[in-house]
Amino acid sequence: MPARALSFGMVAEQYERYRPGYPAELVDLVLTYACRPVRTALEIGAGTGKATRLFAGAGVTVTATEPDGAMLAELRKHVPAGVEIVRAAFEDLRPGETYHLVYAAAALHWTTPEGRWSRVAALLEPDGVFASFGGPIQVADPAVADAVRAARAPFLDSDEIPSPDGTPPGQAVQWPGTELQRSVWFTDVQQTVIERRLTMSARDYVGHLSTISAYLTLPTSQQQQVFRQIERILPERVELSADIVVHLARRARIGRTDPGRVGPDR
Repeated sequence: MPARALSFGMVAEQYERYRPGYPAELVDLVLTYACRPVRTALEIGAGTGKATRLFAGAGVTVTATEPDGAMLAELRKHVPAGVEIVRAAFEDLRPGETYHLVYAAAALHWTTPEGRWSRVAALLEPDGVFASFGGPIQVADPAVADAVRAARAPFLDSDEIPSPDGTPPGQAVQWPGTELQRSVWFTDVQQTVIERRLTMSARDYVGHLSTISAYLTLPTSQQQQVFRQIERILPERVELSADIVVHLARRARIGRTDPGRVGPDR
């Protein structure tokens, strides 16, 4: 998994070009859940700033953290003035300053499980909000989806990331909601799905696939082969299901006594 987590820098420009951004509905959902003004936020794994610019545009002062230098360079091109940019992995952040909101946009699954929730809690103000959101972009037409799987099969069994805690895809509450519900550090866990449909050209969809970690870790020759085979079977326009699964939680009162503590999760 670490190799996949650190694979995006080699395609930072493609990531910015082909990965879709987030709708305004998302930031409205998070800020409404907070039930109080959200003035400061820490972003885990900001990438090229797709979510960063959304929250900054809503008036939130964002500190965007990202461990990959190439991704940070791309992020700097696109985020507004006032966003603080820090090169750091989530595990390297030390308790100190706290925020009204800590969030991760399609990045939380790359963080180390041990101590994850106590670390997040240590970065939040009392009653602060944690948000995680993302979801796979999938071909909507079953016949086209089957053809893509067949073209991919000689190279990859799957291009998706399995649930970090083994939660089956059909279960009502998905990860990280499952972990948040078990954690003593958080309460009021909510899961919401923002339904979204997109259309891309065949070439742009292959461009999107070129930013997916499963393909990035293939040898270059295999990447070229699989992308050629997939593009060959695609229709001119590709209809996509791109629902965003949003998990929200509030820091529990148990964490108030020692905001700097980084202890075991339960």
